[in-house]
This record gives sequence, structure tokens and C-alpha cells, in this order.
Amino acid sequence: MTPNEPRARLWWLVLLAAAGAFALTMGTRQTMGFFLSPLNTATGLGVGSISLAFAFGQLWWGLTQPFAGAFADRVGAGRVLVIGVLLVAAGTFLTPYMTTTLGLIFALGILAAGGAGMAGPSVLMAAASRHIAPERRGMATGIVNAGGSFGQFVMAPIAAGLTASLGWVGALQALAFITLLALPAAWVLRGGPSGAAKAAAPVALPAREALQRALRHRDYLMLAAGFFVCGFHVAFLATHLPGVVAACGLPAPVGAWALGVIGLFNIVGSLAMGWAVGRWRMKSLLALVYATRALAVLVFLLAPKTEVVLLVFAAVMGLSFLSTVPPTVGLVAKFFGTGNMAMLFGAVMFTHQVGGFLGAWLGGRVFEATGSYDWVWYVDIVLAVGAALIHLPIREARPAPRAAAA
Repeated sequence: MTPNEPRARLWWLVLLAAAGAFALTMGTRQTMGFFLSPLNTATGLGVGSISLAFAFGQLWWGLTQPFAGAFADRVGAGRVLVIGVLLVAAGTFLTPYMTTTLGLIFALGILAAGGAGMAGPSVLMAAASRHIAPERRGMATGIVNAGGSFGQFVMAPIAAGLTASLGWVGALQALAFITLLALPAAWVLRGGPSGAAKAAAPVALPAREALQRALRHRDYLMLAAGFFVCGFHVAFLATHLPGVVAACGLPAPVGAWALGVIGLFNIVGSLAMGWAVGRWRMKSLLALVYATRALAVLVFLLAPKTEVVLLVFAAVMGLSFLSTVPPTVGLVAKFFGTGNMAMLFGAVMFTHQVGGFLGAWLGGRVFEATGSYDWVWYVDIVLAVGAALIHLPIREARPAPRAAAA
């Protein structure tokens, strides 16, 4: 037995660590929209100003990922993950003490969102991919992505229960301590790839050279444009779904349950997409996801706004919520290999979060101006149709029959 064999046999532990860390950081971050109304009541800043802090967090979460990914490519994911988890906990704990827009931007937008970016998908999925055989990478990224979905499913009802028992301030601080449970994952993910995984991986290019190469790659740019739309959609839902529930005249707990349903069905969508990657072309899967979103939003706008309709809508949104991630990761790896994958996927994730900034911010601004979210939904439909179409020209060979059978 070689020294590397025990580590190779524990690939499942790597997946468990990456998925668990993503569950805690993503789950905590995705519940923040539940606290928008209490923050508005406590500070009197207005939904638009608080939405700006949430929107800045979307942007900062994406901006940190290419740099965190480049650092993790060099020193390993473990150290980056420790810093990220501590920042998420600190920002979440300090949020109730912030009474100005700048204060909320610092706590929510810089500390918590930046930490979640450092402990986010670009670092975690690249770490998992390096320890997994190429033919299993699609399912591996699906499992890690499902971890984030499971975190959202679990943390949304936990946040609602903590708020009922401890108040919203105590709930946020309890969530900060819960986030620290992700720290042991850093030990599992410490270091870089070893043994056969390291031998099989391409040598990483210098960061600047790899990024310049990617920015000249037509298909990579189209992939990033589609992921921009995903960010707009996801951030709008995560930030304003409780507000949408209130605007429909439904009880506030329905908003927490809707977020939980999105997380639950996102697990199904992520695992199903992980299974589908390698069997069908990833660009076609992405086009299908965006077209599904456009149709679901259109049907929701036309349907009566009841609790059943809202929860069914949340379930459909959950199936497509983050199921875009496995094929996007897969295409980045297909285009450039895994040597610089954390940084290059982080760059794509940044475009996702530029869209997220607009989704979170415009949601608040449009609601303040019109008293309704309808115009945001209209924009979302148009963007989703555009994203479905822009993936079709991406050049991707059909999977080999042997890969499909595997």
C-alpha cells in the first residue's frame, strides 16, 4: 500500500467535508433574506437601502472567489476555508449591531459575504474535483452543490424557529455559532491534490496567463454570460422571496417554508444534474434549466397567489435553483482542465454575482417605486430566455457512449 492509497480511499470523506461546509456557509447566507423585514423595522433605513447591503454582498461574494480560488490553487483549500468560515460567523454575529447602510454593507456585504465566497463553490468544488476521477466529477460536483441546497433547506426553518424563540437578534447570533461547525472540514480539505490525482491533473498556469487565455475563449464568455442571468434570478429569490410572500398577502412563515422548499428541491435538482452531466451535453442541460425558469415564472405570474401555488412554484424553482453549477463547473474543466479550475470557475462565479447584485438591489428599488415585484419578474423572464439561447452555440462534443454508459 502506498502512502497515497489511504487518502484515495477516503474520497467520500472529501465529498462529505466539502458538501457539509457548503451546507453551513450557504445555508446561513441564504437565510439572510428572512431578516430583511426585522432589520428594516429596527433601523428604519428602508427596503431599498437594506437591499443595497444585500446586493453588495452578492457582488463581494463573487469578487472574492477568483482570488480565493487562485490562493487555494497554490496553498490548498483548507487554509482558505478556515478564514472564510470565521468571516461568515463574524459578519453574521455583528449584523444586529449595525444601524446604518454602511454598517450593514460591512457586516453583511464584506465580512459574511466575503467569507462565504472564500468558503464557496469555486474553492470547495475544485478541491473535490481534484480528488475524484474525471468520469465521476459531474456527480461529485452535484453532491457538493446538493450540500449547499441541503443547508438552505435545513437552515431556513431553523432561522424561523430561532427567531420565534430568541428574537431575530438572538437568531442571527445563534446562526453565527452554528456556522463554526464547518471548521473541521478544513482539516479534511487541507493541502493540494496528492498521488494519482496530482499526477493526472494538468500543471497550473500562472494566474494571469490562465485568465487571459480564458477571456479569449468564446465559449467561456458565453458560459459566463449565462451564469450572470443565474445570479440575477437566484439573488432576487433569496433576498426578496419573503417580501414576495408578504406582497401576496400570505403569512410570514410561508416565506421561510418557501425558502426551505427551494433548498429541498435544489438537492434533487443538483443530484439529478450531477447524474445527467456526462450523459448529455452540458450546454443543452443549461439551456433547458433557463427555459424552465422562464416558463415557471410566467405561470406563477398568471396563477392565483395561494399558499399551495407559492410552494409549488418554490419547488420548481428549487429544481433549477443551483442545478446550473455542475454543468458550468464541468464545462470550465472541459475547456481548461483542473489546473486553474478554482480561479477560472471563480471568475465565472463573479459574473454570476454581478447578476446577483442587480437582482437583489433592483428587487428592493422596484418594490419601493411601484409597490410590486412584477417588473422584476418580467425582466427575469426575458433574461432567462436569453440565457437559454446563448448556451446553444457553445461548442461541445457529445459525450462518448462509454462515458454515457458509465
